[in-house]
Amino acid sequence: MKLRFYIISCLFMVLIANTAFSQDLNKEVFSLINLNYSGLEKVKKLHDAGNDSLAMAALLDYYRNRTGIVNPDLNPEKPSVNPDEKKMAEDALDHVFFSYVGFKPLNYGKDIDWTYWPVRDNELRWQLHRQKWFIPMGKMFRLTGDEKYAREWTLQYMDWIKKNPLIPQVKKELSKEEQLKEDNKVDDNNMRYAWRPMEVSHRLSDQYAIFQLFQTAKAFTPEFLATFLWNTHRHANFVITHYSKEGNHLLFEAQRMLYAGVFFPEFKDAETWRKSGAEILNREMPKQVYADGFQFELDPGYHTGCIGIFLSALRVAETNGYKTAFPVGYKQTIVRMIEAYYNVLLPDYSLPMFSDLSQKIKRDALKNFREWAVAFPENEQIRYFATEGKEGKAPEYASKAFKISGFYTFRTNWTEKATALVLKAGPPAGWHCQPDNGTFNLMFNGRNFFPDAGSYSYGGDEEVTRMRESFRLTSMHNTLTLDNKNLETADSKCLLWDVSGSTEKLVVENPSYKGLNHRRSVFFVDKKYFVIVDEAYGTAAGKVRLHYQLCEGDVKLNIAENKAFTQFDDNNNIVLKTFCNQSQQMEEQEGWISYKAKQKSPRKAFSFVVDKKTTEPVRYITVIYPDKQAANAPEIKAGFITKKFDAKKGVFFVKINGKKTTLSFKLD
Repeated sequence: MKLRFYIISCLFMVLIANTAFSQDLNKEVFSLINLNYSGLEKVKKLHDAGNDSLAMAALLDYYRNRTGIVNPDLNPEKPSVNPDEKKMAEDALDHVFFSYVGFKPLNYGKDIDWTYWPVRDNELRWQLHRQKWFIPMGKMFRLTGDEKYAREWTLQYMDWIKKNPLIPQVKKELSKEEQLKEDNKVDDNNMRYAWRPMEVSHRLSDQYAIFQLFQTAKAFTPEFLATFLWNTHRHANFVITHYSKEGNHLLFEAQRMLYAGVFFPEFKDAETWRKSGAEILNREMPKQVYADGFQFELDPGYHTGCIGIFLSALRVAETNGYKTAFPVGYKQTIVRMIEAYYNVLLPDYSLPMFSDLSQKIKRDALKNFREWAVAFPENEQIRYFATEGKEGKAPEYASKAFKISGFYTFRTNWTEKATALVLKAGPPAGWHCQPDNGTFNLMFNGRNFFPDAGSYSYGGDEEVTRMRESFRLTSMHNTLTLDNKNLETADSKCLLWDVSGSTEKLVVENPSYKGLNHRRSVFFVDKKYFVIVDEAYGTAAGKVRLHYQLCEGDVKLNIAENKAFTQFDDNNNIVLKTFCNQSQQMEEQEGWISYKAKQKSPRKAFSFVVDKKTTEPVRYITVIYPDKQAANAPEIKAGFITKKFDAKKGVFFVKINGKKTTLSFKLD
């Protein structure tokens, strides 16, 4: 009697569903599901009896009532929607889709054109296929109960499947040359954008959240469920057979495979997916994270993202009963990564825009810290930053060196008005890292006087790529070049780090060009001002330039005195003056800064040029001094006490208003 009543109920549900959304049943899904999984007894019985429509209705009923699987990233019963997400969802109803920060949402047409690409920026097209508006649409459906969001979502979901087919991949026995030819054909068929493993994994990661949000909708029919599960399965199997070779993409893909295995345990392949994701994360963590805590791509943005990857995987595994998936050392590494993160934060909680990082402000940092504080409640330092100093404890040190990865921070204290200089000079890194060894950001009293240029674009057609390359130039950074060329080698070594005295010291060296090494020494004098000594030595000849990029706003150059200074009305200013052992010429150069993709602003930039004709080293001393009115700053002088370059030591002097300070270092 109970079975008969259940069958009648399922028939009624199928009838309603077919009225709301007409679609053929994809019966292939039954071969993908483990019908012996606990809770699927009715589904199996109906399927075995040949009643697949009823079986799928029973499967939908099972999912709508399933318990025991926890998604720590979402509460579908009480989803929160911020204004940006609400707009994203509303726009999507009219096929106006948001894809990438820096680009306005674009109208992809009534009959959606998934290949529409008005600006030939690769990231714009790649990220379109991440379908970021689906979750906001689901949240709006849950909050309002309005079926329009669900109906439109199902139509878009099916439209994407229809217009972005998964084309059979290249056979493994093909030669590299033949594979390249085949890859080009695949690109022509939209595969490069719609089915890049990174985008596939992103959609896979969102599948369960979307599923949770929309599964109660009338438009979420048994027929649609069959297609949804089939599509989820092919996404997971595509990722597991097309993992990226290395880097953050591989980590993202592994984390999302673990998600698929945990959130959809009914699939026959679920255990394989879950174990594959965990295995890769455990294997890659010691490869991709240096012993000092930084991710090896040396991009603060991707470093932050990788913290999120490792932590999200850990949280999902532990919440759903897979605590043994990750060893104790896994957690300890995440904490080291967080320590690295807060040590390169500027006093206002912003990150230096090194490499491909766009602007990240205090709100972004606080969101990170509050999440990490939940994961590591006993960590006093994380709690300090999460509560803006109200609770927990600040680190016991101020300045810190990460010698392996090449990040160095001089700091007066941990308050928002602190003075802090963050310098980047590390080993070779990946595609995201720019050829900028030796560059730095310097903040006095809440103002970043030397912000990094940013990246502007990830690349695309010739014009877009040219703009990206223009922001990556070594000459766009606070470092030294030969003939204005990009660094030929980026592999800096730390020769000295000493913060034990009243003057803190750093010496790093990079084999920048064939025949020319660049040694940069930084002195933080009495925790008040900075002296930077740059020495270019070797057999190479050419134009040696020492570049500086100042902040936007009222910046003045005094070419005759080799000096630059700011004139802000808030009495927070700096003066920069450079001295050289040879005849130098101060030249203004083109300066830009990009806080977001496709957005840029002009700023003052300049360089100090020496025509190096002999083997004599070019040696600069730059004094950066904070002052209320930098235009009337104290008289600054500097020079070399040891006139001849010494590979093992250096002695210099600085005079501020006649007061002489001797600075020196000695290398082992």
